[in-house]
Amino acid sequence: MKGSKNRWLIALAAIAIQLSIGAAYAYSVYTTPISEEMGWSPKEITYAFTIMMALGGLSAAFFGGFVEKKGPRKSAILAALLFGFGQAGAGFAVQIDSLVLFLLTYGLLSGMGLGVGYIAPISTLIKWFPDRRGMATGMAVMGFGAGALITAPMAASLMNSVGVSNTFYILGVSYFILIILGAAYIAPPPEGWMPKGMQQAIDSGKKVMKKDLAQLTAKEAVKTRRFWMVWSMMLINVSAGIMIISVASPMSQELAGLTAAGAATLVGIMGIFNGGGRLGWAAISDYIGRPAVFTTFFVLQLIAFILLPNITNILVFQAFILIIVSCYGGGFSNLPAFVGDLFGTKQLGAIHGLLLTTWSMGGIIGPAIVSQIRERTDSYIPVFYVFTVLISIAFVISLLIRKDIKRVEGNYEESRQATGLDLQSENQ
Repeated sequence: MKGSKNRWLIALAAIAIQLSIGAAYAYSVYTTPISEEMGWSPKEITYAFTIMMALGGLSAAFFGGFVEKKGPRKSAILAALLFGFGQAGAGFAVQIDSLVLFLLTYGLLSGMGLGVGYIAPISTLIKWFPDRRGMATGMAVMGFGAGALITAPMAASLMNSVGVSNTFYILGVSYFILIILGAAYIAPPPEGWMPKGMQQAIDSGKKVMKKDLAQLTAKEAVKTRRFWMVWSMMLINVSAGIMIISVASPMSQELAGLTAAGAATLVGIMGIFNGGGRLGWAAISDYIGRPAVFTTFFVLQLIAFILLPNITNILVFQAFILIIVSCYGGGFSNLPAFVGDLFGTKQLGAIHGLLLTTWSMGGIIGPAIVSQIRERTDSYIPVFYVFTVLISIAFVISLLIRKDIKRVEGNYEESRQATGLDLQSENQ
């Protein structure tokens, strides 16, 4: 039965799951309507989003082992229950005027569903696409980025016609159904499965498959320097991206002279580059490799952060902002494939989940840095200097991890040659 499944339909099932949980990024569309209807302050309402984002990364780490043990289907069903009930429960919280319940449902339940739903399909998708790891994960994670683009106008329209509570009920049920449909089809391939013609291409020498650097458990992976190098690079990349996303509108108005309408347009385009960068950079990584892609991220961002304080041209300023956002999205889409390259697919979901703690931390660090600097200096300019230093550190780490990969590959080659010589001696 598993062998008869279509891997492109598996990808579609993964995208359905990611589209649903990606609705989390449309949260800002609810703030004003809820505030006007309930009298809750925007700051209080935003706490729910903060809780959700923090739990997104933390629950991904917490549920990583569950995903490995129970598989993608049961994990996705759990995500459907948590995320669907969290969204629908938010509607009930609004209906009974309970801010605490709103924080527990939209924040806590949806946040847990977000984490497990994010990692549930990824390791399975990588196994179905051994020849296109980057592109496969890019498609799924792009779905996550596109979730907000679909949900935002839909939620706004529903709130105008049926009210806030009913909007949460309708969307909660819709997300639940969509994730369950994805869970119904998704399943790992048979052991050793390869796409049609791939084995023949390898045997004939037409295609060379680079083997994973190792096959490690999550406990073994965290003991390697490579794990912490990837963790550090992701933390800096996420912090930089979320920092830009959090202040793009006021920053672009203050530094580049954009109008409020122009800044709003920029924010919308950023969503496209966030999603497009996830697919584009992931697809490119299949050709130049994940280490080269991460190095490219930091070279581009280093140029952007150095030049941005002195740019007054509106178009150039926006171009650099969009480059940073595309690297932010690309980091998320390249991470699962990079995990597979470095640590294998034995416990990819668990290792991926642990690395996603950078998502939660970056979501706190990035906005905190920019808000503190803006408050103390009354300017965004020093922010660019701080992130120039951080991105420089990430760039150096990206070079060090490439060196470490070559070192491990060299050790494997020496070991293989030594084993071969020992066998020859025994035969003689």
